[in-house]
Amino acid sequence: MRLLQILADSVVDGPGLRTVIFFAGCPHQCAGCHNPESWASDGGHYYTVDQVIQQIEQIGSRRITISGGEPFFQPAALVELVAALAGCDIYLFTGYTLEQLMRDEQARWVLARIDCLIDGRYVQTLPDHSLRIRGSTNQRILKADALKNYLS
Repeated sequence: MRLLQILADSVVDGPGLRTVIFFAGCPHQCAGCHNPESWASDGGHYYTVDQVIQQIEQIGSRRITISGGEPFFQPAALVELVAALAGCDIYLFTGYTLEQLMRDEQARWVLARIDCLIDGRYVQTLPDHSLRIRGSTNQRILKADALKNYLS
């Protein structure tokens, strides 16, 4: 998988100290994006799942946030990573909406195994700096219980 960075001890990407995995590549390319360097699919570096897990173990965190770029831009790698992270508290940011993801079998598999989804593209005309872990008011925080309702 191509990743931009694995960041330890983030306090802005979900509750508690979190390890953040930033995927490379993003088809959305939202105006006003806070991470436009993540758009290039050939950005960052290639990592195996074992290398990512090794870094997470060195960091010592079981709270993981998967972000980007767009994690679903590399669907097979995302599935493999989420499988390897079983037992971790996983938050996942995506520019896709839950309704769009529900149409894809790999995405549904991922959704059934994460603790929280933050969905929706960043919309530059809908910013709100008071929002918790979101950039614009259209984005939703969907916890595992809400995801399970959609998946059943």
